[in-house]
Amino acid sequence: MLEINSTLWIQIANFLIMIFLLNFLLFKPILNVMKRRKNHLQDLDEEVKSLDSEVEKKMTDYEEKLREARLEAMNQKNEIQLKASEEGKGVIDESRGEISQIVEEFNKKMDKEIAMAMEALKSQSEKISVEISEKVLGRSI
Repeated sequence: MLEINSTLWIQIANFLIMIFLLNFLLFKPILNVMKRRKNHLQDLDEEVKSLDSEVEKKMTDYEEKLREARLEAMNQKNEIQLKASEEGKGVIDESRGEISQIVEEFNKKMDKEIAMAMEALKSQSEKISVEISEKVLGRSI
């Protein structure tokens, strides 16, 4: 059976001293390390969240700038196409004017050549008709 004597009081004192020493030397340092670790993880989590939001903001800004750049490029492309179209129309109109001038010159030249050919044919037809008449009549006219 159990006897309650002085050793029990020594054991109780020893137990209380060990609890105090273990609390001071072991439990508090481990709890402090765990608390610092938990705080550090929370800080890292907050930093990750802030970096995520910053990345999201930068991606939104980037997409907006990219959209604006595409819009600007399309506007410049349309302006260039309009200018090219206007210049093309100008070149076509100029070419049409030159073509009509060339056709007019060609028609004048052709009229002159036709007139010269008609005169040549008229003079030759007169000569031929005189020769035929002389041969048919047998005398000169």
